[in-house]
Amino acid sequence: MSIATEPRDLNRNGTIDIYEDPTAPIEDRIEDLLGQMTIPEKVGLMFHHMTLFNVPFPLPPSMDPAHFIVERQVNHSAFFGAGTAVELAEWHNGLQRLAESTRLGIPFTLSSDPRHGAGANPIGIAGSQAFSVWPDAIGLAAARDPELTRQFADIARQEYTAVGIRVSLHPQSDLATEPRWGRISGTFGEDVEVVCDLTEAYIRGFQGETIGPGSVSCMTKHFPGGGPQKDGEDPHFPYGREQVYPGGGFAIHLKPFEVAIRTGTGQMMPYYGMPVETEWEEVGFGFNKGIVTGLLREQLGFDGIVCTDWGLITDADIAGKPLPARAWGVEHLEPIERVAKAIDAGCDQLGGEICTDLLLALVEQGRVTEARLDLSARRILREKFRLGLFDQPYVDVDAAHRICGNEGFVQAGIAAQRRSLVLLKNEEIAGDPVLPAASDALLYIEGIDEDTAAGYGVVVNTPAEADLAIVRIGAPFEPRSELALEELFHAGSLAFDEATLAHLLEIAAAVPTVVAIELDRPAVIPELTAAVAGLIGVFGASDAVVLDLIFGNSSPTGKLPFELPSSMEAVLAQRSDLPADSKDPLFPLGFGLNYAMGS
Repeated sequence: MSIATEPRDLNRNGTIDIYEDPTAPIEDRIEDLLGQMTIPEKVGLMFHHMTLFNVPFPLPPSMDPAHFIVERQVNHSAFFGAGTAVELAEWHNGLQRLAESTRLGIPFTLSSDPRHGAGANPIGIAGSQAFSVWPDAIGLAAARDPELTRQFADIARQEYTAVGIRVSLHPQSDLATEPRWGRISGTFGEDVEVVCDLTEAYIRGFQGETIGPGSVSCMTKHFPGGGPQKDGEDPHFPYGREQVYPGGGFAIHLKPFEVAIRTGTGQMMPYYGMPVETEWEEVGFGFNKGIVTGLLREQLGFDGIVCTDWGLITDADIAGKPLPARAWGVEHLEPIERVAKAIDAGCDQLGGEICTDLLLALVEQGRVTEARLDLSARRILREKFRLGLFDQPYVDVDAAHRICGNEGFVQAGIAAQRRSLVLLKNEEIAGDPVLPAASDALLYIEGIDEDTAAGYGVVVNTPAEADLAIVRIGAPFEPRSELALEELFHAGSLAFDEATLAHLLEIAAAVPTVVAIELDRPAVIPELTAAVAGLIGVFGASDAVVLDLIFGNSSPTGKLPFELPSSMEAVLAQRSDLPADSKDPLFPLGFGLNYAMGS
């Protein structure tokens, strides 16, 4: 596909508007366009919606781009759904054609949650067939290499821009200080220095030194630091709304966001949680003027876009299950009052919402001035201009096919997966460590693709027949499903249920056993650790990558990005806001063996 580079049509006076002139200064282009915009068009800028791509059912009317782009003038949206690079690029160009058909032709901004991770926890990744596959963010933390993180972000930037994604709803720079929290796989762990270093590298890789036409703008989240959730529950849900600081660690959680601001992050997302027993108002951070205006804007000097987390204003129904608005601390307010409070707090965009009528009503009532709309509109338009969207809104479909998932990017992702694995135990049997394993071993496997395992040894049917058992398993969690999205969150206890643990111990008693455990959260595994011959922490890696480590085709170099507690009693006693705070951890933060070390 060729890319149109001609200017837009001349206006009625036979000239080109300043905002469409790529040679004009950006600030002049902003003011020219802002002066031509109606109030509904300005209001439309202040909503960052959600849509679906390539799904096997009709779109809900509110998620239909023809509705929200053309009728509501909303020109920002994230999306869920997966497809090939060609499909994504063509779909994106269709969105831009819709945007160009509007009165002023303001280009569309497409955003996305992470799409490159190999991990098993679905809340951590939006998914895609198109891109190279890397460890989750927590796996980059296990590799502990800012240059590797920057390489990942630069490759992800190239793949994102090739299909038209220009805003990343990440990095997730929260400190993972509460081990039960269900969002840990998307973080860089609980080591403050590592989180700060990787946050800077990540933003540099996506944005470059400054935001420009080749950049993906980073929406760093979740300001001022998610993670210290009461009882480890997530504030997507009413029972997880409270954010607590029993150790007085608020300032610790702020550090990565201070780094993000210094690095030039384009956007910032406050979290759902509401602080309790602090100096701040006990309302969710997106409604919290002291946090957004006082701390973020005035104290820390951030003047980029502030977009709320998704769904603060209106209740939702997803696949027949309710999802209450995350209006924590202001549940008693009507939706229009929630909009007013979020705007007054200093937010520029309402994430996951399309209630433009409510903001319009506030303007008509005189409660939100046009000058206030202009304050946010300038920030939002400035980013569109800096990203080059007004000058080149479309992508080259053929280039997208060549760039996304190319062999060099794929191999870089595999190499990073290898570096993220953490060897936790390597027991000696008859004087020799169990790992690396012999290539001619008889293998009993669970949780590993049989065809893949057959490339490393002979697969047998029972532990009694085997020389070695290899079991791949996820970290423990308590399934929930009463509210929409709950099943996507791994929450609750970090210990295996009795039946699962008994099964694993039975295998380990029958044959030397290597367990590869997907640590999307820390796990409480003292009995399992004592019983197995080998233990590997996985943070987003393919079966082949795990087996390469077991059979010595690669060597372990990763380090734990969080500690593994010794018991649930220790978890309950630790302070949710302080790093590495559990008593006598089974494995401390930063632990990791290599093949020259003993068990």
